[in-house]
Amino acid sequence: MLTVQQSPTDPDFVQDPYPFYTRLREAGDLVWWDEYDMPCATTFRAVHSLLRDRRFGREIPAEMATPLPDHLAPFYAVEAHSMLELEPPRHTRLRSLVLRAFTSRRIKELGPEITQLAHAQIDAFPSGQPFDVLSTFCQPIPVIVIARLLGVPDHMAPSLLTWSNTMVAMYQANRTYETECRAADAAKAFSEFLTAYINTRRKDPRDDLITHLIAAEESGEKLSTNELITTCILLLNAGHEATVHTLGNGIKLLLEQNHAVVPDKPDLTCEEILRFDPPLHMFSRYAYEDITAFGHTFRRGDQVALLLASANRDETHWEKADIFEPTRHITQNASFGGGLHFCVGAPLARLELQIALPILFKRCPTLRLASKPRYANMYHFHGLDSLMVATN
Repeated sequence: MLTVQQSPTDPDFVQDPYPFYTRLREAGDLVWWDEYDMPCATTFRAVHSLLRDRRFGREIPAEMATPLPDHLAPFYAVEAHSMLELEPPRHTRLRSLVLRAFTSRRIKELGPEITQLAHAQIDAFPSGQPFDVLSTFCQPIPVIVIARLLGVPDHMAPSLLTWSNTMVAMYQANRTYETECRAADAAKAFSEFLTAYINTRRKDPRDDLITHLIAAEESGEKLSTNELITTCILLLNAGHEATVHTLGNGIKLLLEQNHAVVPDKPDLTCEEILRFDPPLHMFSRYAYEDITAFGHTFRRGDQVALLLASANRDETHWEKADIFEPTRHITQNASFGGGLHFCVGAPLARLELQIALPILFKRCPTLRLASKPRYANMYHFHGLDSLMVATN
């Protein structure tokens, strides 16, 4: 297995990690990445296979668990109930209960609200001067949609956004002690707000996701208050963060290549954006037994990193994989993961993209880049720091 060195915070890598991924794929299905001290799955076939291999999972083997630092206790108190970090049987129970409330019908019903929000944000664009479409369009829409879905008032959206961004920073390569302290504080504030809100909804049920999560029942089981809190935080953090980056990356791509979203086939364009420049580049798994896969022997407790973005550029799976083709025929990509942990919020993310992007390009036909876009230093996420545009 080839061993490589590449700092995930190196400025050139942050701006364009794809040449590095090409080099990794050329070396094989698995490559050892020194900075992460673990093998990485680089090809579509390896990532696709390992995502679905039940001999690997997200939850750390019990014998490997270590005491957590005191300053991170509030953060990991939330993580302890996250279905993203759990395996069956707890994962099965939590996901089943969540899907009873987070239904496809409920998601589809959000279409008119997403449409209204997209138009409202465009109506408020500054006139006659460059502006950041990331903060004026890409960020507000997903966070307000999630807030309304949960039943939280719109005026709380800025607080939800701040808490979300602060907590998600824990997963970035540039994480520091200060990052950890801020994330713990945000987790505590977020939990306190949701505890009060959930208690209110228990007494005063409404037609919102929190009420439906409270009512959800499977074989006599219901979500505890702690599970409800974590589920709401997970839906906001995972769903909002990914959608913001995908909207921003997509607008950048379309403006750079002078493409418009194909009006009658926005699903093709959105899937190609997700494939070509996804919001999440790395997802890790633990081995639950001694296993040999793709020529490497894993011992129980070993980790493997799945490079989702590298898999999406695999030339053996897509023709001209390094070319952005907004009308490319849809083929399964790795952007939402796979297997038991396939993203619960994927249908909502796709709906937001398929509605918001066509509206933006129809309403703003002269939209153009006002300065060179730059990606933020936050690997293993991949999203822009800002996206300055103009309409004149």
